[in-house]
Amino acid sequence: MRVQVDLKSTVAIGDLAARFGLATHVLRHWEEMGLLRPTRTGAGRRRYTEADAERIGAILLAKEAGLGLADIRELLGAPGPARRAALRAHRDAVDARIRALTTARDALDHGSRCPADDLTQCPNFAAAVRRRAGGESPPATA
Repeated sequence: MRVQVDLKSTVAIGDLAARFGLATHVLRHWEEMGLLRPTRTGAGRRRYTEADAERIGAILLAKEAGLGLADIRELLGAPGPARRAALRAHRDAVDARIRALTTARDALDHGSRCPADDLTQCPNFAAAVRRRAGGESPPATA
């Protein structure tokens, strides 16, 4: 059950969406997903409070951290220990992606500096291909 609010202290969906640079359908979708529960007027129009705006800010931060809407819904409603465990698991996944991206960046850096005219002739590239193919080969030096 939602607490009665003074509609004069609320904003319409279009105004709140514009505040965050979002389309109104995004807020409607988040409501369908259970992330938002705006107040309704007697005519059924959505009205949003400052608490709703803060929740949107939290949702956007979580999305920027790579969380999906279902995960965000669970995290925002989870008790402290469960929320912390889920956040630690997500952080571990982010760390794994960072390691993979760092490896990719290092390979791209090497490829851009490699003196070999043909990348397939680069000893480091060939060693990386063998490692990726399942053969163990120490990195060559160039």
